[in-house]
Order: sequence, then C-alpha cells, then structure tokens
Amino acid sequence: MTSKLFAFGIILAFAFVLYAQGAKPVKIEGYIMDNACAAGHVKDANFGERVKKHSTSCALMPNCAESGYLVYTADAKVYKLDEAGNRSAEELLKNTETKMGLQVSVEGTIDGDTIKVTRITEKTN
Repeated sequence: MTSKLFAFGIILAFAFVLYAQGAKPVKIEGYIMDNACAAGHVKDANFGERVKKHSTSCALMPNCAESGYLVYTADAKVYKLDEAGNRSAEELLKNTETKMGLQVSVEGTIDGDTIKVTRITEKTN
C-alpha cells in the first residue's frame, strides 16, 4: 500500500511540474492582415507579397476589423491573434502612419495557431 501511495505521489508531482511550466512567452515579428482579406488566399504562393501590400485602410473597414487579425511571419507562418490581440492590432492600425504592410512585433504565448497577445507594437526599421 505504501509503495502505491509513493508511486502515486511521484506521478502527481511530475504532473504538477509539467503543468507549472505552462506556455513559454514568445516574440514574433511579421505583417498584420485581417482574417477576412486573408481567407481563401493563405495557401496562395504569393500570399507573403499580398500581406506586405495590404492597406491599413482596408484592414480597418468594418467587416475586416470584425473578422480579427493575423500575423504573417518571415518564415511563412500564420498566427491568428486572440481577442486582446485583435483589439490592440485595431488600435495600432488606427494610430499608425503606415499606409501599406504594417510590420509588427508581437509578444505572447502560442496556443495552436493562435497567439495570446500580451503586447503588440509597430516594428520600425
């Protein structure tokens, strides 16, 4: 009985350590695009160029803003933003002077194909 409790305790402790580690913070850089304009084009060979030429005014149109936003990285990965990230991206789009191809730096944690945003800033060259 004691050995079973000991084994259970070890397993429980191991599970706790794994749970405590959680998702690691990351920082990604890329271009912002709204999900409405990206839909149907993400798999296109020229999607990277499309994102770099996407206008901020389009991304702020009501249907586009309501669809939420994504970040397209230099290594051709696409991460959707969570709700907090969508709100921050929309504010950034409203306040930037960039007309096309808004580059951003996003900090947060990745959950599947979504980044849970803690901070988003415009990337300046």
